[in-house]
Amino acid sequence: MSDTTVSAGYFKALFDFAVAHGAARKELLTRTQIDPANLSDPDNRLPFDSYVSLTAASKELCDDPALPLRLGANEDFNEISVVGLLCYSAPTMEEALKQLNRFGYLVAELDVPVQDRRFRVVRNETGTWLEDTRINPNDFPELTEETWARFIAETRRNFPEQPFVKAVHVSHSEPIHSAAYQEFMRAPVIFNSDKNALHIHESWLSIPLNAPNTYVLGVLSEHAQKLLLSLQESKTVRAQVESLLIPDLHNGDCGMEPIAEALGFSRQMLYRKLKAENISFEKLLDALRYKMALHYLNGKKASVNETAYLVGFSDPSSFSRAFKRWTGASPNSQKRLSSH
Repeated sequence: MSDTTVSAGYFKALFDFAVAHGAARKELLTRTQIDPANLSDPDNRLPFDSYVSLTAASKELCDDPALPLRLGANEDFNEISVVGLLCYSAPTMEEALKQLNRFGYLVAELDVPVQDRRFRVVRNETGTWLEDTRINPNDFPELTEETWARFIAETRRNFPEQPFVKAVHVSHSEPIHSAAYQEFMRAPVIFNSDKNALHIHESWLSIPLNAPNTYVLGVLSEHAQKLLLSLQESKTVRAQVESLLIPDLHNGDCGMEPIAEALGFSRQMLYRKLKAENISFEKLLDALRYKMALHYLNGKKASVNETAYLVGFSDPSSFSRAFKRWTGASPNSQKRLSSH
């Protein structure tokens, strides 16, 4: 875990939670060796090892070994990161998992066997399982506690009538605070299992999310909403294509064929119509990403890393290279300029 990172926003969520539950702020900073200035920007990256140290110090200073369970059960993921909003922009819970897998790096960079595939749904003769594929989870079982407590608590808060977990399987041994598991998990817990997984009701995956925000970009920037409306009113093919691309730009999978189909064109017909307007689909998409990136950075409602994911880049470094190609400067410099 020494090379992995977490966002400063994620780190600060645990930090503030621990302070609110009795931990001394100064002592936490000393134990983690984190400069408090690094917590002012949620976009900063901090070593994952520092988050591990923060967890250990928080449990000790709060005299609460079950603190990670409590944190997961009580924090609102939407308030920690834009990832929560992106997940709830999906039509169903299963689709939300795909968003969580794709954008999870924004919160915490973790060791997983396959990138963008931390959580997987497994169906077999025993039922339906939601598995966490994190490598060496027993090196930091507190993250398992926090993760499953959050899944269960958020479902209970938002969908109180929906059956969810039949049993909780964790690969770590039974801790001294195992009695607290029942309070937060509300299901039988199997320790020393061969997997970290929730045995779930299949129906949970098809839950239609409450008022799904299919245009999550508009939540983060009023400028984006205005742009979409103006595009919808435009008569050019380019504008029609852009208006279809914007709501799904964050998915990173913006192919020409589904756009052509939505417009009632063949792929070749769309190609010809865009060529008549002196633009290709690839250049249109690139220009749209640049335009939307400026909207988010100048609107002061999204960090650089959040902006990267919102405009469809799989990692912030790729976005930074693209932004430098667009402007000759880094996105961080644009963010600082917009703050003045």
